[in-house]
Amino acid sequence: MKTLLFLTSLMLSVGTVLAQTAEPERKSFTQTIRGTILDAASRAPVPGATVQVLDSKPTLGTVADADGRFRIAGVPVGRVRLKITSLGYEEILLSEVTLNTGKEVVLNLAMNESISNLDEVTVSYNRSEDRTVANNEMATVSARPFNAAETLRYAGSLGDPSRMAANFAGVSGANDARNDIIVRGNSPASLLWRLEGVNIPNPNHFGALGTSGGPVSMLNTNLLAKSDFLTGAFPAEYANALGSVFDLRLRKGNDEKREFLGQMGFNGLELGAEGPYSKKSKASYLVNYRYSFFGLLKNVGFELAGTPNYQDFTFKTDIPVGKRGTLSAWTLNGKSNIAFLGKDVDTEQLDAYGEENTNTRVRYASYIGAVSYEHRFSNQTYGKLTLSGSHTKQHFDGDTVIYRNDAAKKIDREIATGQSEFAQQKWSANASLTHKFNAKDKFSAGVISDLLSYDLRDDLLYPVASTSRDVTGQTLLTQLYAQHKHRFNERLTLNAGLSFLHLALNNSTALEPRLGVSYQVGKSGSLNAAYGLNSTMQPILTYFYQNRQPDGNYKMTNQDLGFTRSHHAVLGYDQMLTSTLRLKLEAYHQWLFDAPVDRMPSYFSMLTSGTDFGPTDRGNLVNDGTGRNYGLELTLEKFFSNNYYFLATVSLFESKYKGSDKIERNTPFNNNYVLNLLAGREFRLGRRNNVLSINWKMTTAGGRFVTPIDFAASAERGQQVNDYNRAFSSQQTPYFRTDLKIGYKINRRRLTHEIALDLQNLTNNQNIFQQAYNPRTNTVGTAYQQGFLPLPFYRLTF
Repeated sequence: MKTLLFLTSLMLSVGTVLAQTAEPERKSFTQTIRGTILDAASRAPVPGATVQVLDSKPTLGTVADADGRFRIAGVPVGRVRLKITSLGYEEILLSEVTLNTGKEVVLNLAMNESISNLDEVTVSYNRSEDRTVANNEMATVSARPFNAAETLRYAGSLGDPSRMAANFAGVSGANDARNDIIVRGNSPASLLWRLEGVNIPNPNHFGALGTSGGPVSMLNTNLLAKSDFLTGAFPAEYANALGSVFDLRLRKGNDEKREFLGQMGFNGLELGAEGPYSKKSKASYLVNYRYSFFGLLKNVGFELAGTPNYQDFTFKTDIPVGKRGTLSAWTLNGKSNIAFLGKDVDTEQLDAYGEENTNTRVRYASYIGAVSYEHRFSNQTYGKLTLSGSHTKQHFDGDTVIYRNDAAKKIDREIATGQSEFAQQKWSANASLTHKFNAKDKFSAGVISDLLSYDLRDDLLYPVASTSRDVTGQTLLTQLYAQHKHRFNERLTLNAGLSFLHLALNNSTALEPRLGVSYQVGKSGSLNAAYGLNSTMQPILTYFYQNRQPDGNYKMTNQDLGFTRSHHAVLGYDQMLTSTLRLKLEAYHQWLFDAPVDRMPSYFSMLTSGTDFGPTDRGNLVNDGTGRNYGLELTLEKFFSNNYYFLATVSLFESKYKGSDKIERNTPFNNNYVLNLLAGREFRLGRRNNVLSINWKMTTAGGRFVTPIDFAASAERGQQVNDYNRAFSSQQTPYFRTDLKIGYKINRRRLTHEIALDLQNLTNNQNIFQQAYNPRTNTVGTAYQQGFLPLPFYRLTF
């Protein structure tokens, strides 16, 4: 803590010096806004589109050229509003475009063709507003677009898309130490990660197979473009997901000017660069490397009970091919490791990860890459082919620590307890074709084929030797989809689709219809409804868990498991109260079925798993489990304007499941309610528009449901024994946390400094993480989540 406070003081002092030594005031700084305007459905350029900087004096604006490109130079730094118009298209209003001296603003905008005749009175409600409409045109409800600015702005988000999304309606965090998110009561493992159209493995450091989160994200917010987060009733192109989808996009590097970035924060120390390969080339690159912040702190004396070490590397390049094609390639790679040693654990309180009687050492690695080619065959038709590959690896070994019978806690022996080595490779081919028949009709179809190779070994060495997994092989997961968007008129839109899944491992199949309807009410509202049948395969480790049979041999008893499935229905109302104030209501009901449960009557269901670092070791499973999630969500959001914003979300919900004993229980994710309040204000200082920002967040939620510990049985056996007859019947105390982020941005002639202090859990509230039985002390201890933690941040762009 002393080291953190020292670094914070040092960084803020540097910021003060930078501000005081700024160049003498001469005139306000300016920057360039440029980009490309395309037809949303066909990706064809929209030549002649007018781009105007609103409220500028003198008036600033331009017209897009034949390739849809535009440029506006000399725009004063700060926040500006843009209006984009073109004959026959719905206008775009961008209310939050931030200009800094250290970086150009490059926008890639998509315009929707209007279906109204010129002599008709058109509805003024604008569905092309950047902050209210998802990238995916087929998404009718439960889709929330976001940009990098939000991820960096929100207090407590730490530049992590998952932690940012935890502020949205219907979403809650699993715990402070990891970025797993629970969406509408579903297991975090039911989330689908997609990057640039590719279904990717868990993109988090320390991200175990079968989970979707981890303590630190590998995704770099500085490289993200506007992306989508979907919470239910997905369009047909999203398959193998039940709970939610992150559909992320990487931005293109600047193709005219070289720019650089240096940053230090919670996620690490990073360096980045982007630009064209040459002055004559329109091909661009984007590259970033990041190294563990905690690894650096260890070198200056800040010790943790297990110091996490990690590093990641991201690269993207975009190369124009003629007038109609683009070749892109990208890669995302990360490595991480940590060790928890029993001798380092504080016995006065339960540690959130380590235990005094065990040593745990883990290593993770993930390598993802893709090459894609997109071609516009005509002004109505374009296609895309992507070839990708990924390799994920996870290693674990542990010891049982035996102490001498004295108060000094001296180690007598360390006995190897277990070891596991999990590796998975995926080779994928994604092909899609999109055709715009006219302003009313758009059709798209595609195929996604994933060849999965696996090498899994999991051994228990003490006290009894056994092998729970020992298999090498491969299988194929194939998805076919088709979807159609029809606009009956300016008010009524229908999205319909069909998706087909096939898993070669056990010949499982699933046919999934998707349907969405949107009707515009008045000039600024819409009534929306959607339904989807969704399916997902089990985590790869689940299929290959093996049980010891009476004859002493092992047998894999889960290989015949089919998809877990759900019906998801959503009804929503969306109203723009003003041009920057949005009210959104959604009610949903999700019926889950075919969930894996024990063959014999039991409380267990795979619907309750997915929040841990280790796999679910369970055999003899069958697809007989059910569940239901239902709730109501409210969002009131003021987009950033007049130097402030706020966001209020309320989620009221129930999450239930039935195991093979047919008893309905709470899932561990059934918080019942979640309330988020966020607000921020900026103060512009000086002619150069330096900015002081204050961002605040408050979250409160119902306590998680847990299984009680049977203390008497635990004391008798010398190890923790849970009372599974009362599984998930005990609710923890409510969760409460408030964060405050204070930042200062300094614009110099060709560079921008950004300094911030993120005060996490400002009130040091003790939120329960877990309770566990300690056999040495014969007590039940409580581990608490993150306490008060000040985290410094610094970024330099030039």
